Amino acid sequence: MLQSELAVSLMLHKRVVRLMGNRFEISVVAEDEAWANDRIGEAVAEIQRIEALLTTFNDHSQTNQINAQAGIAPVRVEREVFELIRRSLRISELTQGAFDITYGSIDKSLWNFDTTMTSLPDAETAKRMVRLINYRNVVLNEANASVFLKEKGMRIGFGGIGKGYAAEMAKRLLLQKGVKSGIVNASGDLTAWGSQPNGSPWTIGVADPNAKNQPFSYLNISNVAVATSGNYEKYAVIGGKKYSHTIDPKTGLPVSGIKSVTILSPNAEIADAMATPVTVMGVRVGLDLINQMQGMACIIIDDKDRIFTSKNIKIS
Repeated sequence: MLQSELAVSLMLHKRVVRLMGNRFEISVVAEDEAWANDRIGEAVAEIQRIEALLTTFNDHSQTNQINAQAGIAPVRVEREVFELIRRSLRISELTQGAFDITYGSIDKSLWNFDTTMTSLPDAETAKRMVRLINYRNVVLNEANASVFLKEKGMRIGFGGIGKGYAAEMAKRLLLQKGVKSGIVNASGDLTAWGSQPNGSPWTIGVADPNAKNQPFSYLNISNVAVATSGNYEKYAVIGGKKYSHTIDPKTGLPVSGIKSVTILSPNAEIADAMATPVTVMGVRVGLDLINQMQGMACIIIDDKDRIFTSKNIKIS
């Protein structure tokens, strides 16, 4: 009797905020609304703190300080930023460069996936533009936590991992503050823990790339992070063909063959970081990589609407 009374008194408290250029929805399961709102406020402040470190829209951010000194001098950064860059470089090695935080050197005038884009750059121009993308030219100095980009014009950016990192850090803070169940959803890249107020697992929809507001499948999850990279959010249509905003760092041209990749992982940062490289690597190589990684799962939808999954996942 006491248990059912407790379940009834638990409620889901939500807040939607715009952070890091994205829509964040933070949900907390709790009895007391004021307590839940205080916890959500602390999570928002944590994400804002991370945004200030990682943003490229503020000249004084640590990211932009690194970029401003590219080819000139190392920049000392907070240990947190240093470790995030170190983990990013490990993912670059793991994915053989399909994930690369030095993508920031791509000229936005070359790729501005919107209605004004009417033609692809030629292969030579694209190749020239990605010359500076090379994670091996990021030099880390463990002793003083400094970061050096070897070549002038190089730029790092955390677009491929930052949202997931922020979601993971917000979740960690909420757990520390006593939130036993909740969700941090960063524009579809989310991490969920605990359970719904009625005790059942969280249910999430996997977006249908042909109708993004219409899930093609549902998953019951708990203590899992999910991230999706799809060509339905940002793309250009040129000559009747759809080109994804995901660029292959080696060629400078858009990837093709895959409509969406959904990654499931215990960690939101890893899920976020792996979704794009699997898109770049393609179905066979991408699935092979995920199948070798402990605790990871993957759903891929290709251009012909065929569904592929890693060995450890079944969808209905």
